[in-house]
Amino acid sequence: MLTRISACLAFLVLAACGAPAKVDAPPAAVPPGYEAVEDGGFLIPAVQPRQFIGSPPREEVAYTEPDRPGSIVVDPFARKLYYVLEGGRAMRYSIAVGRAGLGFRGSAVVSRKEKWPSWQPTANMIRTMPDMYAAYAGGLPGGLENPLGSRALYLYRNGRDTYFRIHGTIDNRSIGRATSAGCIRLFNQDAMDLYERVTLGTHVRVRTEEESVRLEGRLMEDEWGLLIPYDETRLEEIAAKRAINEAKLEAQLRAEEEAAKQQLGVDQQG
Repeated sequence: MLTRISACLAFLVLAACGAPAKVDAPPAAVPPGYEAVEDGGFLIPAVQPRQFIGSPPREEVAYTEPDRPGSIVVDPFARKLYYVLEGGRAMRYSIAVGRAGLGFRGSAVVSRKEKWPSWQPTANMIRTMPDMYAAYAGGLPGGLENPLGSRALYLYRNGRDTYFRIHGTIDNRSIGRATSAGCIRLFNQDAMDLYERVTLGTHVRVRTEEESVRLEGRLMEDEWGLLIPYDETRLEEIAAKRAINEAKLEAQLRAEEEAAKQQLGVDQQG
């Protein structure tokens, strides 16, 4: 729900009769490494600066935990992923976490990695959410419409596929948020960067909630579903704003549905 809300942000327009002409500020620059890129015959769009709000670009940071260099640490609670480097450093990526990703516990190894992977919903996904997944029962080839994005790392445990994936995404707006579906997703540009660093056999560990709070601090969601430091005094305020956002979204969806019905009627008459 909140991912869809973020897609429906309204523009605030300021106007005043007789006011001096407004000089528009130059558009914010796309951070290096997030420009549009052609890869495998597909043109991956640039990540727009506004999409880094609450989900910063990848960055090399200090890392003091005992995880060995060359390993991946996923923090689903802080929505971050670390690729551990030598010398007490790590590359930190922003992630989105789906329901499946929240169910991933413990550790695994990367036993398969793919560029522009194909995707097929599991039998359980089709059974529990047929409206969403039944149409893709035969699979979906790799490409810009594929939910696994540009790259995928497949996690195995004791030689068996866990069906958990670390992958790119076609929905940049979802990064930094909890999502209704999927595992651990990154911006496509980040998925490509991580893919080049990772070798088969790479160890992947998931932090516990207690470990996340100790290292990242206690967090909570704002009215748009982005993580912010926990502040008990803002809980009621955020809940009220979230309710307003949800009501606006529902109204917009109803209006779009009605417009679609009217257009269908026009097309049928024609």
